[in-house]
Amino acid sequence: MKLGVISLGCDKATVDSERLVGDLVGHGAVVVPDLAAADVILINTCGFIDAAKRESIEAILEAAKLKETGNVKAVVAVGCLVQRYGAEMRKEMPEVDMFLGFSDLHKLALALAERGLMPDPVAGHPGVRQYLGDGAHVRYLKISEGCDHTCAFCAIPLMRGKHRSEPFQRLIREAQQLEAQGAKEVNLVAQDLGHFGRDLGKDGPRLPDLLEALLKETTIPWFRLLYVYSAGLTDRLVDLMARERRIVPYIDIPIQHAADRMLERMRRPERQDTIRRKVAWLREAVPDIAVRTTTIVGFPGETDDDFRTLCDFASEITFERLGVFTYSPQDGTRAAEFEDDVPDEVKRARQEELSELQRGISEDRLSRYVGRETTVLVDEVSAPETGTTHTGRVPWQADDVDGVTHLREGGWARPGDLVKVRVEECEDYDFRAVALP
Repeated sequence: MKLGVISLGCDKATVDSERLVGDLVGHGAVVVPDLAAADVILINTCGFIDAAKRESIEAILEAAKLKETGNVKAVVAVGCLVQRYGAEMRKEMPEVDMFLGFSDLHKLALALAERGLMPDPVAGHPGVRQYLGDGAHVRYLKISEGCDHTCAFCAIPLMRGKHRSEPFQRLIREAQQLEAQGAKEVNLVAQDLGHFGRDLGKDGPRLPDLLEALLKETTIPWFRLLYVYSAGLTDRLVDLMARERRIVPYIDIPIQHAADRMLERMRRPERQDTIRRKVAWLREAVPDIAVRTTTIVGFPGETDDDFRTLCDFASEITFERLGVFTYSPQDGTRAAEFEDDVPDEVKRARQEELSELQRGISEDRLSRYVGRETTVLVDEVSAPETGTTHTGRVPWQADDVDGVTHLREGGWARPGDLVKVRVEECEDYDFRAVALP
């Protein structure tokens, strides 16, 4: 069976896609890049925000058209949007052959076999996780599923359910598989990494235990922590980050706002002073650390004073990077019951103002790395007209969200190589560096 894959949404969804495709490949499927040449098209949907929902629906409909113009015999939709709106989608999109929520994914191979589209899965065996991206040296390891937080704006618990940690030994084996496939950077992801192990018993492993095992059982040079609530920053975790060079000095702590009134209204567990103290502690313990965060503007009830508090806090804390999203109501969430009383034009204006403020903050914060000798993980070979030989990232830049480092010289390097460099210049979120002999 020839399998075409469309994976949408966050990096956690990418992990889901790679694991599911790995199972199908283990049962005889062959992944093909040309969707029109596929027998089956698998779409992993996203239902997090309105734009992602629209993108998922458009992808499903475009794939369904290939049943008429290409070789496609079946279209399968899975993922968050299906989990949340499966009944409605089955009714409105009869051209799609299967909609599978998270609890039914194990049925996919058998269902395809029953349609004569692939061999009997009983005769096959589960395959290893398949790589679906552009560079196998950067991978993601999802260490838990679901979320126990009750943020008013978020539909993730409605789609993904309660928090469940992935089995400890399975994560170690998967990391070893990723390394065998060429991984040089593994990004640990979850809705909140700090919750890992809380459901595994009093004496069960926690995030520091997992990190120590990954460091011991692999030789992967870079591990990066994404999405850690401030409450998950324990003494043991911060001490490990401070002394272990293979855990890059970088962390993503989503705060969403800084006005205590809004944090309470959003049902966030932090308050302004908590965030302030935790970031100060991190920077003292790990002096080179880059701290990234995300915020939401235009949440119901947000006043001009609340927004000014957020801007003032961003200026005070000077996060290395800060992403700004505008609020949109999501069905079934607590916030959907509130009046969406901030006009769209005000939301966009606040987004633009805070983003522009952060641009200057980031350039100032990141300029402290100029003159430093460090390491670049090469992502691609640059075109000659750019004036550089390679594009990659230093430890303070996460894949896909933070900017890149343009590298001069080092013409021998290939994607996935680690190159010693000296940072020469900072341009907004990007760096320019020169390879060292």
